[in-house]
Amino acid sequence: MRTAVGKNIRKFIATTNSNHKLPIAPNLLERQFTVQQPYQTYVGDITNIHTLEGWVLAIVIDLYSRQVVDWSRVEHMRTKLVNDALLMVIWKRKPSKGLVWHTDRSSQYASDSHRALETLWNYRV
Repeated sequence: MRTAVGKNIRKFIATTNSNHKLPIAPNLLERQFTVQQPYQTYVGDITNIHTLEGWVLAIVIDLYSRQVVDWSRVEHMRTKLVNDALLMVIWKRKPSKGLVWHTDRSSQYASDSHRALETLWNYRV
């Protein structure tokens, strides 16, 4: 008797390109991913997941509750993707000044426009 075996037809796509010359924010978390209060530390990341609106998704998570705070979906991995996710969080949740915003070192998060958003809202990165 033959058994069915699933086959992944999509190849792995790397979403992090940290081989760039853009400035890197200091790592304030230092791998301490347990926080004591909600709405103090948000983390962001980009992933490829199929949705009805596209393949690429930028997610913002509250590190305390591990709940998704907001997200952005588009068909590309340009800076607009991560900027839209952060802007949605700012607009909907209105986090307090001093929020720790932790992401990877990819070019989208290190871009001038994304760092300007962080500075504009006075978030610690």
